[in-house]
Amino acid sequence: MTDDRKEKDKPEDLERGDRREFLKRGAALAGGLSLGAAESAIGQAPAPEPENMIMGTTELGAYGKRSRFETSVRIPHGGRPSPDAFGLDFHIAAPLQESVGVITPSSLHYVGTTRGSFVPDINPEDHRLMIHGMVDRPLIFTLEELKRLPSVTRLHFIECAGNRSNRRHKTVQETHGMTSCAEWTGVLLSTLLNEAGVQEDGDWIVAEGVEEVKGASSIPMSKAMEDCLICYGMNGEAVRPQQGYPLRLLVPGFEGILSVKWLRRIKVVDQFYMTYNDYGHLHQDSDTAALGMQIGPKSVITFPSGEQQLPGPGFYEISGLAWSGGGAVTKVEVSTDGGRNWMDAEIRGTAHRMAHTRFSFQWNWDGNECELQSRCTDELGSIQPSRAQIAEFWNQPPDQPVRVRGQDNSIQPWRIASDGSVHNAIS
Repeated sequence: MTDDRKEKDKPEDLERGDRREFLKRGAALAGGLSLGAAESAIGQAPAPEPENMIMGTTELGAYGKRSRFETSVRIPHGGRPSPDAFGLDFHIAAPLQESVGVITPSSLHYVGTTRGSFVPDINPEDHRLMIHGMVDRPLIFTLEELKRLPSVTRLHFIECAGNRSNRRHKTVQETHGMTSCAEWTGVLLSTLLNEAGVQEDGDWIVAEGVEEVKGASSIPMSKAMEDCLICYGMNGEAVRPQQGYPLRLLVPGFEGILSVKWLRRIKVVDQFYMTYNDYGHLHQDSDTAALGMQIGPKSVITFPSGEQQLPGPGFYEISGLAWSGGGAVTKVEVSTDGGRNWMDAEIRGTAHRMAHTRFSFQWNWDGNECELQSRCTDELGSIQPSRAQIAEFWNQPPDQPVRVRGQDNSIQPWRIASDGSVHNAIS
């Protein structure tokens, strides 16, 4: 190319380049002005500089982890450390106060154990599930054989019988953290029992897991054939070790101890067997026994809740969770005056059977001291009771602290002080 040709093209090229450069500068200027206006309006810091960006790592790329700014964690429940000095795991409560939606992340799902235990380290290739007892064809399944059978995926909560509030608890994690909700995948227990052929007098099953104390539970055959699951999946991946890897039984709507973890065998029997798990969880009194398995309609406000702080009067969205072992939640009500008046809350999303349901209520706080409560109604028409109603049912003295027998599904009150601090209002 000659110098004459270069000189001829140069002015036109510069003109195009100048136009492009002008447009780029203009866009950058407009963007900068917009960012500045937004920052002054809402107080947000500018986007992080490149040196503050998270660089790719094997940990992030292979499995991923949450932001370092998210600090929600589980806590020991029931006054015992977990793990203890011997390495035993005990009850660990989920941080409901920081939950959103209805699904509990697998890493934050509450943990319940049988009198404390080590988490078994089970090779799934070596694990077996045996169905035996009063059946026509005793069966033994590998994990791969179970995965070849027709599967179902369902949303269900699990709740420990120790999930009960008292006046000493300060936060919703302490009062209600022993419940969680996950998406469970597995095989219906009825599929396996039908394949084995349950004999006429087989009215119960005994499910046993791999624990040092041989955790086992007795479950009525009617429930076993209705909706129980043999789960190998949880929230889209394999069941976590603390939740029973590689197999756990899930008994929807029933007390959590019946959902045996690290499941290894199911025996069909003709009567209720008092197993190690069942000891102390069932009573001979018929009224108490009726409340010993199925979780009643229950709800709790997670925001605002104990030890949270409202910055001042104004608009807030009250939010919480409702659930019931009797089926789907059909109605949730909220009271802002200690239960004297009730208003319908909004159910967020679909209310699944035996699953946590998110509810919300739009509220303008005037800055005066008040008491928040929530109560739910399930598809059976059962209504969550107040603690006073529970005391009346059990003929308890009105001047004594309420002692809840069976599952505790009483209404949890939160008191908001005039300075915006939130406290447990159980007297």
